[in-house]
Amino acid sequence: MIDKVVGSFDEAVSDMRDGATLLIGGFGGFAECPSYLIAAVARKGVKNLTIVANSAGWGLEFRDQLVARMRPLLRYPEDYYDQGILIERGQVSKAIVSFAAAIGHVQTPLEKKAAAGEVEVELVPQGTMAERIRAAKAGIPAFYSPVGAGTFTAQGKEVRQFDGRECVLERAIRADYALIRAHRADRYGNLVYRGSTRTFNATMAGAARITIAEVDEIVELGELEAEHIVTPGVYVQRVVVRPSSPRPWNVPS
Repeated sequence: MIDKVVGSFDEAVSDMRDGATLLIGGFGGFAECPSYLIAAVARKGVKNLTIVANSAGWGLEFRDQLVARMRPLLRYPEDYYDQGILIERGQVSKAIVSFAAAIGHVQTPLEKKAAAGEVEVELVPQGTMAERIRAAKAGIPAFYSPVGAGTFTAQGKEVRQFDGRECVLERAIRADYALIRAHRADRYGNLVYRGSTRTFNATMAGAARITIAEVDEIVELGELEAEHIVTPGVYVQRVVVRPSSPRPWNVPS
């Protein structure tokens, strides 16, 4: 019987080793972030990670500042932890991101670590990143894109002309693990998303050797409308359901 549901987040990442490459889903908001999976990686303490994400994250240090800034617009939950926690704890050696910095005078954990020479940063345009991940999922090793031609992002890459326009060779990004967030799942690993969780989460599902989905709810087989399933279970290896009440990041779950 196929059953991809795992009993805990710590169990879901138990085979992760130092030096792993992680795709971390989410666009920028708390509802799209696989917070409990990130917390489990932080507790495990694996080092020398390469993370691939849309943004660098806030970590724990600036979480309260973020909550205070956004309070007039949004109420952040108590269990919002992002990839910044891995950076500030010294578990990340390289970050491939589209947004590495914050606005204003706030420095993200990645900015601080990069300035100190402790983390290598690769900036990738957002659309290019999405396509590099999608290419890995589709088995395409590389593709040409006009985005970034003539800029620092093209340095060290092959450049060719197509129809008189310079294009940069971009390589697919395939990872060891994809940590993603979805709304509902069944035991086969079929996923349904809600709102903006469908962004990089759906793109990353299947672009790694092991895709682990953090979900709000597990339902019985047949309860998910076939037309509503965005990520088929063939792309997902493990599913973990979020706890019914918030838990601190350092408490096993």
